[in-house]
Amino acid sequence: MKVLVIEDEKDLLLGIQSALWQEGYVCEAAQRMSEASEKVGLYDYDCILLDLNLPDGNGLKILEELKQKGKTDGIIILTARNSPEDKVAGLNLGADDYLAKPFYMPELIARVSAIIRRKKFDGSNIVTFNEITINLPGKLVSVNNKAIELTPMEFSLLAFLLANKNRVVSKNAIAEHLSGDNADLLDRYDFIYTHVKNLKKKLTEAGSRDYVKSVYGLGYKFTT
Repeated sequence: MKVLVIEDEKDLLLGIQSALWQEGYVCEAAQRMSEASEKVGLYDYDCILLDLNLPDGNGLKILEELKQKGKTDGIIILTARNSPEDKVAGLNLGADDYLAKPFYMPELIARVSAIIRRKKFDGSNIVTFNEITINLPGKLVSVNNKAIELTPMEFSLLAFLLANKNRVVSKNAIAEHLSGDNADLLDRYDFIYTHVKNLKKKLTEAGSRDYVKSVYGLGYKFTT
């Protein structure tokens, strides 16, 4: 899952990124509103952590841009401000949650996870698709109640495909989801092909049907 952290305090930004990486998230960063605006215009994120007090403007403008574009990225506002007006304005503009600094890092991670579950998986910790079961908080996968071992990248790929089941997902979208800012540095097609191939092999060897279909010239589709 891919998260964007919009935060100008460098130490806090690095701390959040480290915590998210340890939980298996792909984490991008922006320290200025101009940089953040460019990123949210180009890419989709599972969750955005948004500081309101940015050096070149008010973070609420990012929320306005997302609303104007009709985007549905999950949003958590992070701010030292205690103004109820800011909180109300942010929630009215489409933010999903609000967390005042300083905060407890495990609480932030829990809130990120909760928003992704709500947005992508109807709020459930356990996602089941026929014989496949995914435990999202535990990053565990089983086939016919037998655990299988996936790499963090394979787990993220499976969760992403399941969240978009019955829809064609482009190879570019998969690359950006799994690698974020580093996607442009990779040979995208070989990178994606390798992870898809390994995921399909592990699932089918464990007794799952082959749900991951290649759509010629477009990408992949998780479907029966």
